[in-house]
Amino acid sequence: MARYQAVEPIRNGPVGELRLCRPDVQNRFDDVLFGELGDALGELAADTEIRAVVLSAAGKHFSAGGDTETMLAANADLQVLLAQVDDGRRLFRAFADFPKPLIAALHGHVFGVATSLALTADAVVSAPGVRISDPHVHLGLVAGDGGCVTWPANLPLVRAKRHLLWGEPLLAEDAHRLGLVTELAESAEAVRPLALELAERVAALPPVAVQLTKRALNKVLAARADEVFDTAFYLEAISASTADLREAVEAFTQKRPGVWSGR
Repeated sequence: MARYQAVEPIRNGPVGELRLCRPDVQNRFDDVLFGELGDALGELAADTEIRAVVLSAAGKHFSAGGDTETMLAANADLQVLLAQVDDGRRLFRAFADFPKPLIAALHGHVFGVATSLALTADAVVSAPGVRISDPHVHLGLVAGDGGCVTWPANLPLVRAKRHLLWGEPLLAEDAHRLGLVTELAESAEAVRPLALELAERVAALPPVAVQLTKRALNKVLAARADEVFDTAFYLEAISASTADLREAVEAFTQKRPGVWSGR
């Protein structure tokens, strides 16, 4: 496998693991991670020995989501913005159409695009107290990089709207009660072992049956994506070019309320 900076693909017999491995920057989605994650996922998809994959992360949090410097770069340059949209569209569709069982191991808080990708998984393991959120609107952005697909696909529409429009987190305990989290581990330390156990169990089943079932189920998510995904992502691109985005990043950095112009 290729050498990576932001991710670590791991093989353990029939179980693969795709680990976000930059806890020093809270596994944020900058150009490096966007550039590597799809390639690493593709390697695991192409490896015929791998029958299930766990998506995990190192550090206190699973992922802080989008990177503010990357947002500002897109705000300042249309070509950068368009390139980021294309990269994001490819990455989401790679996750949504992944041909093998994928288990998300959420040991810590998860935000934004990381939440959108984790919610494409076939099982979601989390620890109590983990905040599952998509705070795009807090940064002046449309929740367009997958949130408008995966939240309504996993929750009643009114609950999805409640969290996407307000940008407020859903605690793992509540997410488990609502069915968005499939397994609630006892602690953060227990999340990864439980996710790996689930991967081992599904990897032990007849692989053709499992993987063709997964391909069929992917069509369900693809239908939802075809309804809204491209529209939502291009609407996010419009919001990414606004003065409100710049103000949101500055307010976030200065830890103060934003002052919105609607421009």
